[in-house]
This record gives sequence, C-alpha cells and structure tokens, in this order.
Amino acid sequence: MTIMSFINRASRALHGNPASSKLLVLFTLSSGGLVAYADSQSETAAPAAELNQNECKKKRVVVLGTGWAGTSFLKDLDVSSYDVQVVSPRNYFAFTPLLPSVTCGTVEARSIVEPVRNIIKKRNGEIQFFEAECVKIDAAKNKVFCKSHFENNVIGAEDFSLEYDYLVVAIGAQVNTFNTPGVMENCHFLKELEDAQKLRRSVIDCFEKASIPGLTEEERRTNLHFVVVGGGPTGVEFAAELHDFIQEDLVNVYPMVKDLVKITLIQSGDHILNMFDERISTFAEKKFQRDCIEVQTGCRVLSVSDKEITMKVKSKGEVTSIPHGLVVWSTGISTRPVVKDFMEQIGQANRRVLATNEWLRVKECENVYALGDCATIDQRKIMEDIASIFKAADKDNSGTLTVQEFQDVVDDILVRYPQLELYLKNMRLRDVKDLMKDPEGKDIKEVDIEGFKLALAQVDSQAKSLPATAQVAAQQGAYLSRCFNRREHCKDNPEGPRRFVGSGRHAFVPFRYKHLGQFAPLGGEQAAAELPGDWVSIGRSTQWLWYSVYASKQVSWRTRVLLVSDWTRRFVFGRDSSRI
Repeated sequence: MTIMSFINRASRALHGNPASSKLLVLFTLSSGGLVAYADSQSETAAPAAELNQNECKKKRVVVLGTGWAGTSFLKDLDVSSYDVQVVSPRNYFAFTPLLPSVTCGTVEARSIVEPVRNIIKKRNGEIQFFEAECVKIDAAKNKVFCKSHFENNVIGAEDFSLEYDYLVVAIGAQVNTFNTPGVMENCHFLKELEDAQKLRRSVIDCFEKASIPGLTEEERRTNLHFVVVGGGPTGVEFAAELHDFIQEDLVNVYPMVKDLVKITLIQSGDHILNMFDERISTFAEKKFQRDCIEVQTGCRVLSVSDKEITMKVKSKGEVTSIPHGLVVWSTGISTRPVVKDFMEQIGQANRRVLATNEWLRVKECENVYALGDCATIDQRKIMEDIASIFKAADKDNSGTLTVQEFQDVVDDILVRYPQLELYLKNMRLRDVKDLMKDPEGKDIKEVDIEGFKLALAQVDSQAKSLPATAQVAAQQGAYLSRCFNRREHCKDNPEGPRRFVGSGRHAFVPFRYKHLGQFAPLGGEQAAAELPGDWVSIGRSTQWLWYSVYASKQVSWRTRVLLVSDWTRRFVFGRDSSRI
C-alpha cells in the first residue's frame, strides 16, 4: 500500500465517524523525512462556539487594590466563574503591621512583601494584574479609569479603562493630616512600605548630621530629637523600635552623640494606646517613662516647620514650640480623592467614609463592593424596622406578642442586627426572654407594639464602627470571596436571615467581624496583648507570642522564612546602620 492510498483511506474513515474532532498522523519515511496528515470535522465548530459563549458569560470582576482586603479576596476566590482583573499601583502585598520594624532594620523590606503575581496564581482560572492607579470610578457606565506610573518612559499609552460587572474597591486610605500646616512638607509617615524605607534612611541621616564637626551641642541635640505625633499602635511601636535601635546598636556606632538623643511622643488624648485595655495603656506609659521616652498627652499640634513643631497644651491653654530633627506623623486615616469623587456620584458626598451595607455592598450601588480602610459598614438600626419585626412575629395578628412568638424570630434578629447581642452582653442579660420583663423583673406574657419598642429602644446604642485594621480588612476579603463563590447556589438556596422588610430570606449571612486580639510591642523584648475573652497579657512571654503569631500570618513560606531569619540575624549581629 502506498502512503497516499493509506492517507485516503484514513480520511474516509474519519469522515465516517462524526465523533472524531481532529486527528494528527505523523510517521517517518525511510529517508528520515516526516509526513503529517491532519483532518478536522465541521462539527467541531459547534463545541468551540459553545465554549466561547460560556467564556463570554463569565462576569467581569475588577478589584482595586492589593492590600489586606484585596489580597484576602483574591486568595479564596473561585476564578473559574469570573473574569478577574486587578489594578494596583504596587505589584506586591506588604505585611503592614511590621512596617515599624522595617524603619529600624529589625526586618528587611523584602522580607515582608510578596509579589502579587505569586499570590494570584490559580489552577482553575486566570487573574490579570495591571500595575496602575485607579483615578476615577464611573458608576453609571460600570467603568474604571486607570493610569500607570513608571519612572522610565514607557512606549504606548499610560491611560486605560476597564469595564466591570462587579467592582471590588479595596484601595485603602491615606494619611489624615487634619489640614495641619506643614505636615505634608515636613513630616514622615508610616502607611506604605516606601514610607518605612524613607524613614529608615532619614534616621541614619540624623545621626550622620549630628556627627559633623563644627556643630554646637544644641544643634546636635536638635538633629537627634525624634518626635512622634500620635499615640496609637503605630506611633507607640515606632517609638519603641527606635529606642531599641538607638540603645542596642547606634550608641555603639555613634558614641560621641549617645547622650544627646531624645524621643518625644505627642498624643492629643489623655493616654496613649487608649483603644486598648486601661492596664495596657498604663503599663506602656510607665515603661516609656523608664526608657526616657517623653510622653506628652493632651497636646494638639498646630503646625510643623522644617525646624520646629508648634503645639497647644489643652490643660493650660499654652502654645509651645520644640525643635526637632525628624517628625513622624501617625494620627489616623482619611478617604482617598478617587473614593471621594465616587461618593459624590452616588449621593454620599456628605459622609466622611464610603458607606456599605452589612453585606459589604456600597449603598446605592448594586454591583460595587468596598472593603478595608476605604469603607465603613452602616449597620441598619433595629428601630428602623421595629414595626416590620413586630408584624412578622405577630403570626396571629392579635396586635400583641407572646414570649414564644418573639423567640420564633429572635434567631433571625440576632443575625440581622448584631447590636442586639452586644446589648444583651453589656446589660448582663442571659437570654432575649429577659427583654420581655417589667421594671420589677417579672415576666410579661404579652406585649404590644409600644412595649416592644420600649424593650428594644436602647439596642441601637451598641452599634459600633469597625476599626481600620488589617484584621478587619482580611476578614472582609475572605467573607466576600465566599459570597462570590456561592452566589449562584444561594440564589435558589438563600442562607441568610429572613427579610423583615419584604419577603423571603437574604441570600447570605451578613458580615460579622470576629476579634482575634491585638498586640502592642513596647520594646525591650516586651509586648502587650489584648486577647479574646477580655484577657490581657504583658511582658516578655507576650513578645514571643507576638513573634509566633506574626510569623504564622505571613502569606507564604518564603516570607515566613525570611522574617524568622531577619529576627535571628538581629539577635546575633544586631541591626544594620547602613544608609541604603
């Protein structure tokens, strides 16, 4: 049989079998050449077209930001159901709680960052990443406008736009200067990794400038006066890290100026770490006093120049100025301009922060979600729905509620309005039935609408905004990814509480933050921790707990190993004082 007759027979066999989609036959000739025959059926066009249609049906999800909220959302998202695009001006995720350690060389910058492209690798889909900044969100057209920023000239356009079916806004917040004159020009911040690297170089510069010959002692003292504005966790941890850096390492490198260094912490409130338990705040103040870190509470900064900082002492009403060599501003956060513009579009211009509902969906926007520091959850008040709750519970339409009728809906109330659970806890009520009692503590068999309102009148006072922390952002990202993964399933099988306004049930359970505790490193291998269950831990053992928790929370084994090696290096060799 010749080669061509074999090919002809194979072709007829293939055409007689419609199940065959494509066949490639390769064989070698005696001369070493290669002959190939390929045949495909017209029927293959239909499956290919169906595949393309399925791909087109994927909803487009655009994620803005690669911080705690955005990264947590991307890690758990099932991208086989979505076409996901990520936009961020930074192509890495930074473990921001360790930024104070970067400022003093305790930890190297690359040890706390993980490339975004490593994080978004998926087996069942693909996520596209664009290193650019979102400059505008067009809610009406479901489109975001972005601009790339590169130091070197890039061929082609820098501006582009992306359309979305769902938008996840997780771009964080910016430093809040409270419009204080001179802050932006003369202060350092500790919000981004670049801030920590710049601050590290500036600390070394202060010591180098103080070592130059010809300076008076007063000039040397001014160069070595480090002022920290803000007595929250970031400011306190930086002050503690800086103190350790100076006392353990820099005094050995710069012995001629070791007695001229001063650290001052300025706090507008009455105590530092006022969001922690009072025992932690008191311990921190006493430890700083022993370490000769001056803590000035009740002071409001009025202005900052390149040479001095002016503040008002609230208790005396006096205005004083102190010279400085370096100022670190750590007083809170504010909304970014792109989010402010978006808020004006959707009717939230009068709010300070972008508002979402309990499912993290932006109010007045059906397909936009906001996570992390850029948004706050506007918890619905129970008194807004009190009439609907009463009507839903009053099954016999008698105009009164029995204890049993109230208990039939109380589980849905607790899920929908978490402030009720906090109210019961703070009032030391063991059960919701205790709400159905008279002032003398006796059980009430039935209650009308007015009595029902009176019983729940103080519940909404327990509604609180969540703190702008990495822990909150990470939990929100994980929650939203679960909602996206189960979106189709929950359309027909809702998992949330009943709708008191309307009918049916909510598709998902509302977001519920679970506080896992918080740390405050205080230097000298001592730390304080506020743990679940109102536990407070202070001392060296807490510092080792801090080491273990922060190592375990790293996003990859690579950063985990680098972090532990940095800590080990610091114990053995000390911190590096090079200006690089």
